[in-house]
Amino acid sequence: MATSTASRLAHLQQAIATVVRGKDEAIQLALVALLARGHLLIEDVPGVGKTTLAQALARSFHCSFHRIQFTSDLLPSDVIGTSVFDQTTQQFEFKPGPIFANVVLADEINRTTPKTQSALLEAMNEAQVTVDNHTYPLPQPFLVLATQNPIEHHGTYPLPESQLDRFLLRIRMGYPARESERAILRQQAGTSPLEALEPVMDADEVLALQEQVRQVGVEDSLVDYALDIVERTRQREQLSLGVSPRGSVMLYRAAQALAFLEGRDYCIPDDFKRLVLPVFAHRIVVNTRYVSTQKKSEQAEAILREILDSTPVPL
Repeated sequence: MATSTASRLAHLQQAIATVVRGKDEAIQLALVALLARGHLLIEDVPGVGKTTLAQALARSFHCSFHRIQFTSDLLPSDVIGTSVFDQTTQQFEFKPGPIFANVVLADEINRTTPKTQSALLEAMNEAQVTVDNHTYPLPQPFLVLATQNPIEHHGTYPLPESQLDRFLLRIRMGYPARESERAILRQQAGTSPLEALEPVMDADEVLALQEQVRQVGVEDSLVDYALDIVERTRQREQLSLGVSPRGSVMLYRAAQALAFLEGRDYCIPDDFKRLVLPVFAHRIVVNTRYVSTQKKSEQAEAILREILDSTPVPL
């Protein structure tokens, strides 16, 4: 990777870190999603900075940005747009919805009905929407940053498996460390760091970086390693749903992006090992016969760790 590219990526991470304190891992994974041409799901309790991370990432480069607040009465047309009859031309004219942006913040996505959630499926998978038999391409780059509260909270709807499978990564923010929270409190006396955040690059530069990520080398032994892990999720008796082929592709792309972020033009086993949980945990479903007192998400992660520990790592 060229020195200028590495320095710009480092600058980008540092800029976001001035807003989202003490969450370097979450910031890096958010950039992995952007560079790998994927979408990011941020799940955690209210008030830990999910929306702030999404807004900071959107503000860090010149792009169009729309925020959609998902509620129980939101309709699919409120997301993708609708056709309106124009009296002057006597024709229907398409009015694009907020999905038409480079970065779309789907805030509290699991507070809306499955019908409205499904409005995002085509957009997230094919970067286009179809309305009244007409297909409209979305701006590029296109990134959906969705936040959701844990399913145990009141007023939430579980995301269907088809929706979850569209997300490259699912991450959690967690509560900040004491010193990070001290810095957050001290920031309240001055200008909001989010308002002061300046763009580091433009949309064309992001597209160029995404293209460079495609060129990151992955040896055959690492492909086999990833497939071994995927196959074991499909054979595991504790799981009623293993990782889909889309999940395999997502892990591959995410590993390339992580290697690129760390200044390498080749992947290593640790790239795949580190990403298995954030890429796979939301794609697998624990068999109801084996559900324990643990939260399903925690149980899924525990099973993946067991699979990782038992899968030989290529030398």
